[in-house]
Amino acid sequence: PMARYNLGCVEEENGRFERAVKHWIIAANLGDDKSLNALKKGYAVGRIQKEDFAAALRAHQAALDAAKSPQREAAEAARLNNH
Repeated sequence: PMARYNLGCVEEENGRFERAVKHWIIAANLGDDKSLNALKKGYAVGRIQKEDFAAALRAHQAALDAAKSPQREAAEAARLNNH
C-alpha cells in the first residue's frame, strides 16, 4: 500500500490528480491510512465524489477488520504493556 500511496503523491505533483486518486483508492482498500487521508482531503475540497470516497472508506474499514484477530490484539496489548 505504501508504494501506491507514493505513486499517488507523484501523480498529484505532476498534475494528474485523477490518476493519483486511483492509486490512493487502491492503497486505502488495502488499509493504508495515509491514502485514506489523501482521499479525505480531496473530498473536502470537492475533487473527489462522495460515492468514491464512501466506497474507499468502507473498503478501508473492511481491510482493517479483516486484519484483526485475537492473536494480533494480544500481541499488541503485550507490546504496549512492555513499553
